[in-house]
Amino acid sequence: MSLPPEKASELKQLIHQQLSKMDVHGRIREILAETIREELAPDQQQLSTEDLMKALRRRGIIDDVMKELNFVSDSVDQELPSSPKQSVCFTERQSTLLKKTNIDPTRRYLYLQVLGGKAFLEHLQEPEPLPGQVCSTFTLCLHFRNQRFRSKPVPCACEPDFHDGFLLEVHRESLGDGTRMADSTTMLSISDSIHMVLIKTDIFGETTLVASYFLEWRSVLGSENGVTNLTVELMGVGTESKVSVGILNIKLEMYPPLNQTLSQEVVNTQLALERQKTAERERLFLVYAKQWWREYLQIRPSHSSRLVKIFAQDENGINRPVCSYVKPLRAGRLLDTPRQAARFVNVLGYERAPVIGGGGKQEQWCTLLAFLCRNKGDCEDHANLLCSLLLGYGLEAFVCVGTKAKGVPHAWVMTCGTDGTITFWESLTGHRYIHKSANLDEAPVAEQPKPLYPYRTIGCVFNHQMFLGNCQPSDSVEICVFDLNDESKWKPMSEEAIKSVCAPRAITSLPPFPPLCASSIDASVTSNEIEMQLRLLVSEHRKDLGLTTVWEDQLSYLLSPALASYEFERTTSISAGNEEFQDAIRRAVPDGHTFKGFPIHFVYRNARRAFATCLRSPFCEEIICCRGDQVRLAVRVRVFTYPESACAVWIMFACKYRSVL
Repeated sequence: MSLPPEKASELKQLIHQQLSKMDVHGRIREILAETIREELAPDQQQLSTEDLMKALRRRGIIDDVMKELNFVSDSVDQELPSSPKQSVCFTERQSTLLKKTNIDPTRRYLYLQVLGGKAFLEHLQEPEPLPGQVCSTFTLCLHFRNQRFRSKPVPCACEPDFHDGFLLEVHRESLGDGTRMADSTTMLSISDSIHMVLIKTDIFGETTLVASYFLEWRSVLGSENGVTNLTVELMGVGTESKVSVGILNIKLEMYPPLNQTLSQEVVNTQLALERQKTAERERLFLVYAKQWWREYLQIRPSHSSRLVKIFAQDENGINRPVCSYVKPLRAGRLLDTPRQAARFVNVLGYERAPVIGGGGKQEQWCTLLAFLCRNKGDCEDHANLLCSLLLGYGLEAFVCVGTKAKGVPHAWVMTCGTDGTITFWESLTGHRYIHKSANLDEAPVAEQPKPLYPYRTIGCVFNHQMFLGNCQPSDSVEICVFDLNDESKWKPMSEEAIKSVCAPRAITSLPPFPPLCASSIDASVTSNEIEMQLRLLVSEHRKDLGLTTVWEDQLSYLLSPALASYEFERTTSISAGNEEFQDAIRRAVPDGHTFKGFPIHFVYRNARRAFATCLRSPFCEEIICCRGDQVRLAVRVRVFTYPESACAVWIMFACKYRSVL
């Protein structure tokens, strides 16, 4: 028998409260340590799940739990089917910890607990939300060695009630080490930090990046019993990167407990050596970049005005080489084609980095985790992600830095085909443009058509391995030659220099890329919810105008193929299915009646906001406010989901009415 989602959630909460009340987790931990101490031989490193279950039964823990929960004993086996091995959030799954196969007793884990927050002074005056009241929330997102986690949303407050635990697997990636439990020395050599991103979501669903923090976890290797408590101060982002936004209390614990801990001096020495090595590599790259820039200016003094961007600031105000923002990224089975990847990047929201006061554009190239968790970013964030995905599909892709009309700085993506074809990809729209260079030496036979792409100048191109500055006499995209191997046209940086600071797993301050996550949104349910809300909004709007509203469900249904066709065309650049849609509409509209339809596209799911936007279109407003004889209205919503819970939302309003001469 399956439970409704709300009942299942309520049951989980009751079980979690009961387990916490009985301190089952503490008792399990004590028994685990005791069993390892008493029953394992000194040379044996593994404890099976069966051994642990026997120890728990022998000491009556399971019987106690079942009595308290009033379940029959057989119900221990009536659990959810085992899921594939995946990241585990302890607070939601501790009740099934004993039976879940994704807790592997032969592997090493780091249990990270967030025990609350304090000093979030911006929210000092916020009142306590009433039960059931919609309020702004904080969500903490984590990434560690290809594993991603997300906390439960908590109401924004001066002392937000964060109480979540995350089980992070600590493993080596070298060949042959995958099934061996990592020991203290091995873990000390793992230099990846835990990237923590704090997101605020307001009552309208709009997200804001609050903080981005890299947690150095290896201090736990030198702590007594492999347990340590940390106080983490989160700083703001962008222009506020030197301002504290709040403090998190964090507890780190190794699981299973370490047989031997390292001395704190050894841990500190290792971390200091890594910092020294990183600083030296970055210093040498900076010296090389300065020399490269001097040589570039010697070619032509006017090069100083070109957009040749070697470094860019991340959300924490740290200067990083631009090549580090791009890496080949595979989407697994979440995206099937490069064009589908372009559509996914396109439906992520566009928002320029916020700036306090007037003046120029605020520089902020987000790390990938911050961009994905916020679900929106600037043009550089979109271009970096699209370039990374295209590289993952095996294409020769580069990020281009230049300008659009009126000299506005812009970034887009370029791919070079094996036949020499140059294709521009606009990451904000998903559009593709074939570039054909105009030859100024030849007299034009006829006047050349203006290029369709919006780009005017180009200063440099780069990916994870190459950086090339445009040193052609003109930086106009229209006449630019994209023979990247011709050093008289493109001045390259040393690939070795780039590799020294941007190579995968290099001991530098550069974060590794997180994997993409599948969408958590049910497209059918969300489509239906938005459609019902729009029907209500239209009816209320017409009522205010003194008009009645009659909906025709069949006409609404007939709009579906058109919306599917529009999304298919956006993804593939192929138009299909329009003939059938037009034929169905002709059959549905009687002689002497008029049909009007208005499709519109959004990348957010706020029905009220979408309705307000639709009313600003005179044609759509004419449909919604239609007056006449036998007026019938229709609306259809179709939500198309993409990774990271990004959505393309298509809405079509339509009406039919009897024409009166």
